[in-house]
Order: sequence, then structure tokens, then C-alpha cells
Amino acid sequence: MRFRILHELPGRMRLRAEVRSMSLQQADLLEAWLSAQPDIDEVTVHERTCGITVIYHCGRSELCRLLSGFTCKNAEQAVDLRTCGSRSMNRAYKEKLVFLVVRHFLKRIFLPVPFRRAITVAQTMPRFVHAASVLSSGRLTVDVLDGIAIGASLLTGDHQTAGSVHFLLNVGETLDEWTHKKSVEDLAKSMSLQVDQVWRVDADGRQSTAPLDSIVPGDRIIVHTGHILPLDGILEDGDVMLNQASLTGESVLVAKRTGAAVYAGSVVEEGSCVIRVTHSTGENRYDRIVRMIEESERLKSAVEERSNSLADKLVPWCLSGSLLTWLLTKNVARAVSVLMVDFSCALKLSMPLSVLSAMREASRRKITVKGGKFMEKISEADTVIFDKTGTLTKACPTVVKIVPFGGENPREMLRTAACLEEHFPHSVANAVVKAAADQGLDHREMHSEVKYVVAHGIASKIGKKRAVIGSAHFVFEDENVKIRPEDQQLFDSLSQSLSWLYLGVGGVLCAAIGISDPLRPEARQTVRQLHAEGITKTVMLTGDSRRTAEAVADELEIDEYWAEVLPEDKAAFIRAEHQAGRTVIMIGDGINDTPALSLADVGIAVGTGAVIAREVADVTIEAEDLRELVWLKHLSSALMRRINRNYRFVMGFNGSLILLGAFGLLAPAASALLHNTSTVLLSMDCLTELLPDDRAGCI
Repeated sequence: MRFRILHELPGRMRLRAEVRSMSLQQADLLEAWLSAQPDIDEVTVHERTCGITVIYHCGRSELCRLLSGFTCKNAEQAVDLRTCGSRSMNRAYKEKLVFLVVRHFLKRIFLPVPFRRAITVAQTMPRFVHAASVLSSGRLTVDVLDGIAIGASLLTGDHQTAGSVHFLLNVGETLDEWTHKKSVEDLAKSMSLQVDQVWRVDADGRQSTAPLDSIVPGDRIIVHTGHILPLDGILEDGDVMLNQASLTGESVLVAKRTGAAVYAGSVVEEGSCVIRVTHSTGENRYDRIVRMIEESERLKSAVEERSNSLADKLVPWCLSGSLLTWLLTKNVARAVSVLMVDFSCALKLSMPLSVLSAMREASRRKITVKGGKFMEKISEADTVIFDKTGTLTKACPTVVKIVPFGGENPREMLRTAACLEEHFPHSVANAVVKAAADQGLDHREMHSEVKYVVAHGIASKIGKKRAVIGSAHFVFEDENVKIRPEDQQLFDSLSQSLSWLYLGVGGVLCAAIGISDPLRPEARQTVRQLHAEGITKTVMLTGDSRRTAEAVADELEIDEYWAEVLPEDKAAFIRAEHQAGRTVIMIGDGINDTPALSLADVGIAVGTGAVIAREVADVTIEAEDLRELVWLKHLSSALMRRINRNYRFVMGFNGSLILLGAFGLLAPAASALLHNTSTVLLSMDCLTELLPDDRAGCI
């Protein structure tokens, strides 16, 4: 695809694709592919005009080179079409709304009165029949109120009011349906596996990385602790404990042994396994589960549920008010005026629209919220718990020193450490692997099956010798690795300013790897701003030593810290906070954070953390900036203020209309017009940005 530059400014370029027309799928594909490029900040593609607007931070020539290399075929291989966009759905609903509006006003302008009345009766009859059916089943819902209002208007000969009410109800229901489908689609996208590479095992047992798209049924792949199963298959080797919460909703681990069927979307929490693939990408059970979500109601927050419940509870009161008005005044018009006003449209439409708008606003900053209820909890939260490594510290710690023992070669020790660590997606493991790559070390597999002990370390065998790498507690206490007497002085001189990984082979310490893990520069500011946003307690939980934890907590002004904790300790701490009546946000990025992330009221995974952490988390933040937490807290609080304001407006305004109608100050048509107009205007207001200055990065 070729492009022509129409206009450009530093960091911004407007182009047009030189094609006769652009399909919705092509537009989605181009926008998703460009958005995935690291140097692109924002992309907008207009399929009708074939126009593209790109905001970027790379060089102009680099952007031109990038665009010149775009083809739909290559983009389809790099981008999951299921997570691209929703232009087709959005256009369908936009056209449906336009059709409703145009049809309604053309009918009123051009058709004679007798034809308009006949059409109104024909269009409103199904709604009246549905209301009668609901009432006959013993239920009293808003549908009954709508049916009675339309029926009363038809019986009194006020066909114009009946038609207007029916039209506005159709508009509201279309917007509600659009909102629901878009919300479910957003959830499905957030649940996409996002797995690009897998470990493939060949016939000789050798392991190598391979693109997920290249795996076909019959291939064998290996999945280690903390990783997600990307494809359906049969367990061929290894016993594992799987977390299948994304499939079944149950967080209880399930034991799987050789010969068992395993499904994509499950997370390996204990053990490693080799599976023989039975379904390729897009055909597995996980994809079918995501499609089933479209029929669920998982996204509704507590405020949405309360608004629906309140709307239905107010129906008897509206009917009673209408009946009482008729009994006191014997005036049908006044009674119908009361019926024309209900609370359902505004309550049932404005609340989900507000939540959806906030979720979309968050997504523009690459923050994925997996349901409106989590934004409500964030607004209510009074306690924030941080993991330290990879969360309060930078996402990419670096290896700054390698100390060999017993005359070992430091390069060989780093090679061995990288060979063990490359299987596990933690920031410290990534640092070791990167250090080996920077030195040009080829760390091919030299060990047997790898076992990961959460929050402790890794154990395997090299030849016939047991190899372990991890914390001092794991290596020296759990594994009983010994330090040679001649190495004791060197060991005692290791700097306390670094975090150390210890490598032992055959029960003897062979090397210590010093990791520098500096704090994020924005961490202290983030803690202060969270306090300003209403957080009364900040806590740091870490597996590091008490001395290190104390220094970090003091520097960041964190209220409370706990050192040398295990994953189960983090979970126990959150349970204790819940028992104390506190609403807890947990922020982490590693495998050892997953129990706490799942127990917290809101679990937030920051940056490029472990797959299992991002799977369990309720919110994922792509940016490597902790200040996004403050922005999200601010957004959630603004959302709740908008919702509470909407409650007050709906109850006050509609209540006033009912009183005015009951006293004969408003005709039925005027009541219906004011009620429905206020609902539409309120809905439009709900779609506006809560934090208009978010693009400027203001927090």
C-alpha cells in the first residue's frame, strides 16, 4: 500500500492511502499495525477518505521507511485481527441511529396525518403487546410502564406523543445495546492471550523458540511455571497444577497428568509440561469461551446494578402516582403526563455509558480495565500495596557485577545463569538473560527439566549435578549449598548496595551475580499524589532483606513495609486488611504477586510483567510510569462523581416533571419531550471525557 503525504509538522504527519477505497478491515489492520510500532504515539485512520494521521517520536525518514514497508498480508501475520478494532460494529450502530432519526422526522414532515397514525399504531403495537405479556406473567417492570404510557396515548388519540415516545425509546435501546456490545468486546480484547513466541520441542528433544503462528496440530511445545497455555493440546510429559480461572471462573488449582487434555488460557502455576498441540491459533477452546462472554453480564458494576434495580423498583410508584392523579382529578391527560415520565431510560442508559466512557478514556492511555466494577473499587480504595522489584524499581534491572568462586570463569557462570533464567519472565531473570546477550554468550540448553520455586529460585540439573540459582535463603538454607572456606572472605565482602543472585552447582557456590535495581524516578511523587487523592495507607511488600526494604520505604515515604515475605504472606496481609474493613489495591508485576493480585479488591499489573500477573490482574497498565496509577485513581473518582451527579439530576428533574404533570402544568406530549430530551442530553454528556487534559499528561 502506497501513501501520499498531505501535510506535516514536527512529530505529526497527515497522509492519504493511494487506493480507490479502504475496507473497514483494512482500516482496522493499518491502525492496529501502526499503533503497535514502538515509535508511534497515536494513529487515526479514516476509512471513508483513506486518510491517516500519525503522531510519532522517531525521525521522519524512519516513519517513511516504516510506512513504505506496510502490506496487509504482513500486517495480518503481526496483528491479531480479533483485537484490532470495531469499525464494522460502530458503523452499523451509527447507521441504525441515523436511520431511526431520519425515518421519524421524514414521517412527520411528509406523510399525511392518517398515514402517520396508522404507522404509529403498527410500530408501537409490538411494544404494547410485550408490556401486556410481561404484566400477565406477574412482573411489573419498566417495560410495563412504557407499554401503558404508549397504550394510554393511543387510546386517547394522542398518536403524536405515542410515536415520539416510541422513537426515543428505540434510540435509547439502540444506544444501550451498542454500549453493552462494545463493553463486552473490550473485555474480550483484554482477555486475549497476547502470546507471540513459544518453546517448540523437536523430535530429538531440543528446544527452540518459534512464532505462535507457525505452530500446527501435532507439534510439541513446552510450557514452564508462570506461563499461559497458548493452544489446546494433550499433556505428553510432566505433571502440572493449572489455574483455569479464565475458563471456568474457579481459582482452585487443577492437577493435570500425562494424557490429560489442557486448554488455552490456563496458567501453569506449578511444574512444567510438554503438550502436543491439537488445535491451531483461533480454533481452540479459549477463543470459544471469549465468544461466549458476549452473552454475559460480567461488566456491570455495582452502581449499574443498583441503577437497574432502582429503575424497576420505581415502576409501581409511577403507576400509583398516575392512578392517584386520575382518581383525584378525573383528568386522563394529567394521568398520562405522569406515565410519560419514568426513571428507567436515564438510569439504565446513563450509568453504563458513563462507565464505558471512562474505560475508553483509560484505554487511550493504554490502561486496560476489565470491568466497570473495578473503577468503582479504585475510587473507594483507601489502601495501596506495592510490590518492590519491577514495580517501585525500574522494570529492567541490570547485572553490574559477576563474582566467581572456586576459580570459575565469570563468562561461563553468566552463561549458565542465563540458561536457567531464560525460562521465567521476571525482571531479574530478564536482566541476567540480557547481560549474557550483551556479552555475546550463546546459552543453549545444557540442563534437564527446570523447576521454578516461586519467590525463591530455580533448580535443575547440569549433567548429573544439581544446579540452583536464586536468593540466599533458597540457595544456602533450602538447598544447603556450601561456601568453600577459601571463598568465605570474598563472599563476606560482597557489596550490600546490590541485590545478589547466587548460583550453586553440585552443592557448592560457584558465582554471585550483582543486580542493580534502581528505584523508579517517579515513585516518590506517585506515593505523595496517591495520598493527595485519598489513599490513607501505602504499603510495600518485598522479599528483600529488612535493611533494604527500610531504606526504600524511607526514601519513598511509604507508610508501612514488610520484608522477606513470601507470596502466601502477601495474600495473608491482604486478607487482614479486608478484615479491618479496608479496600485494597495491589500493584505488582511478577509470578510471586499473583496470589495477592487475585485477592485484592483491584489487582493492577504495571509494565511488561509476567504473563500470569497480567492474566490475573483486573487492570493492566502498559506504560512504564507509576504516575498512571494516580491518573487512574483520579479518573475513577471523577467517574463516581459523574454517576452520583446523574442520580441526583435524574431523580430531581424527572420527579419535577411528574409533579408538574400531576398538577396539569405540563401536557403529556410536553412531559414526554422534556423527559426524553433530558435523557438524550444526559447520555451525550456521559460520553464526554472526564479528564479533558489527559492527553497533555497532566496528573
